[in-house]
Parts: sequence; structure tokens; C-alpha cells
Amino acid sequence: MAIMAKELGLKGIYLPSENAMEAGVVGEIDVYPSNTLSELVQSLNGMERISPIKIDGDQVVNQADYDMDFSDVCGQENVKRTLEIAAAGGHNLLMIGPPGAGKTMLAQRLSTIIPSLTFEESLETSKVYSVMGLMPKGEGLITARPFRAPHHTISDAGLIGGGQTPKPGEVSLAHNGVLFLDEMPEFKKNVLEVLRQPMESGIVTISRANSTVTYPANFILVGAMNPCPCGFFADPKRECTCSYREIRRYRARISGPLMDRIDIHVDVPSVPFKDLTGVSQGQSTSDIRQRVIAARKIQEKRLHKTKIHTNAMMNSRQIKRFCQIDENSNSLLEMAMDKFGLSARALSRILKISRTIADLAGSQEIDQAHIAEAIQYRSLDRKLIV
Repeated sequence: MAIMAKELGLKGIYLPSENAMEAGVVGEIDVYPSNTLSELVQSLNGMERISPIKIDGDQVVNQADYDMDFSDVCGQENVKRTLEIAAAGGHNLLMIGPPGAGKTMLAQRLSTIIPSLTFEESLETSKVYSVMGLMPKGEGLITARPFRAPHHTISDAGLIGGGQTPKPGEVSLAHNGVLFLDEMPEFKKNVLEVLRQPMESGIVTISRANSTVTYPANFILVGAMNPCPCGFFADPKRECTCSYREIRRYRARISGPLMDRIDIHVDVPSVPFKDLTGVSQGQSTSDIRQRVIAARKIQEKRLHKTKIHTNAMMNSRQIKRFCQIDENSNSLLEMAMDKFGLSARALSRILKISRTIADLAGSQEIDQAHIAEAIQYRSLDRKLIV
């Protein structure tokens, strides 16, 4: 409402004191907090003066704090590296591993290494939470990147938004943050399919007989799944009891068009006992975030003349322009496609991932090492061998 009042050229807005912090961050419009209707009437009649609230939005955004750190996670250095790449390039990610391997714990920490919200991003996200009445009490803005983890029993309206009076769903509540779908194949197929539009366009349009509403929904999707129904396919210590047909049917619950929109697949193995009991700590969230911020700055400079700002958003024309590789790297890609039976869609994903890996290394050129690492992150494109 404060944003609308500002756009209409109004000078000020009176609000209950409990809502004043939300409206106060908008700027360029006076927000008057009032505790009672009588206080409001006296102010309008000039009998009592209410001072407008003053809030520095940029200072509020910079107060974001997280109570989780990557150094808390034992082992899984390869998966941490993958999350760093996902954060740096804005890539959607699917983790495949047995129960108890730490997939949820790792996913929860992804939002902590993405660069802090800008004031504009914070305002966009706060608008969605304000509509839903979910703003934290006493705070004017959402300052930390959202992390949403809906249960697999959620309906399509709960995920995408809807209702008789259209309201935002989980995809909009995850705007500018992370949407985590644990046990992804357990979600109803029609629920997963509605993700395709927001993953493609970054917005959700909900149509009803009397109105059409558009909500923002630009998020990084993180999915988690077992490698098979029992969870122990390819586990070196526990035997898998699933047949080839059962594994194929289980994995097919995530459709091809949806899988097309997921750049990175990574295997998450069980953590060895020595890693669980070791005293050495891994890299901290702060260290990883600094590398991610540096890579994002490189992307912003490269893509400043386009309408996109991360490597994950590149289309086929932009991939050809910004992901050029030399003859040796081209030969490696060709060999990988033949050996692993990779598809054409996997090729463009590998090039985008390798561009992000090169950005993290501060390299203008994509070399063989970057391509070789990117090939590892397309495990579900390889032929299934039971």
C-alpha cells in the first residue's frame, strides 16, 4: 500500500504502529504511525502531531544474519563445491543420495552463501511476505534470503499460489532465495509440473474468472532424492533391493521437461565414520561467500548489456557467445558425450556450469579442467547400469 501511495504521488500514509516499519522502508513518502483512531483524528484535526517514521532501508538489509555455517557440515567437500557453483551461477541443483547423507543440512546452507539481498530485492521479497501476513514482528524488511522447504504432500495451489482470492504460493515466498524440495519424486506429478513456468520466466501468473494476478518467483531450486526407492542403489555397504524397472519408474517421476531446467546433478554419498568424528573443520560460509560474490561481479560485468545477471539464465545464443571453448576442450566434450551417452540438452548445461567454474577461478577462458569438472555434475544423464 505504501508503494502504491508513493506511485500515485501522495505525500503520506497513516498506519497502525505495528505496520509502520514495513511501510517506512519505502522512502520518498511520509509514514505516520498511529496507535488509536482517536490519535489519528486528533492528528488530522491539527490537535496532536505525529512524527513520520524514519528508516534507512540499506542499513536494515545489511543486518542480515544466519545461524548456520558450512563449517558445521562434516565431510561432503565435493557437494559443498557444487553448492558454491550453484550459488555463483544461479544454477538449479538436484542432490541424489541415500537417507542420512546430509542433503537437507547442505541445502539449508545454500542461501547463506548467495550474495546479500540488495535493497530492491529485499523490498520485492518483503511485498510477498507482507501480502501473506508473514513479516517478522517489529521488522520492516526481509533481510535474509528466503529458504522454503514445503512438504511433499503440498497441493499445486499451495506451491504455485491460488485460491478464490489468489495468494502467493511457496515459489513466490522463495523469491530471491532457495526453494528446497526434499524427496522430490514423492511430490505429485501435477504439482512438480507447475514449477516449469516460474523456473523459466521468474514469475507466476494466476488466472481467475474475475482477475489475473502476477507474483514474482525467481528462485534457485534445490531438489533432493534417493537414488532408488529403497535408497541404497550403488551404496558400497548396503545392498539395493530394487529392480531395474523400479529404479527407472522412480526416476521418471521427475519429467524430462522439468529435468531440463535443472543444471546440476550431484551424488551425495554416505559420510565415512572418520569424517563424522574428525575434529578438522571445513571451509566457513564467509570464505565461500566471498568467492561467490567475486564470481557474481564478473557475471554482472559480462552480462550488463543483457536482461540477465547470472550464467544459469543464458539462452542458446548467449551460450555460443560467452562459452567459447578451444579444440582440446571440444574433444573432451565429444568423448564424454559418446562414453556417457549424454544428450544435447546436457551439452548446453555443461557449458553453462563450466562458465561459472571459470568465473570462480577468475579465468576469462574456459579450459579443459573447467569442462572436466562440469561433466561430473550431470550424473542423471548417464546410462543407468544395474
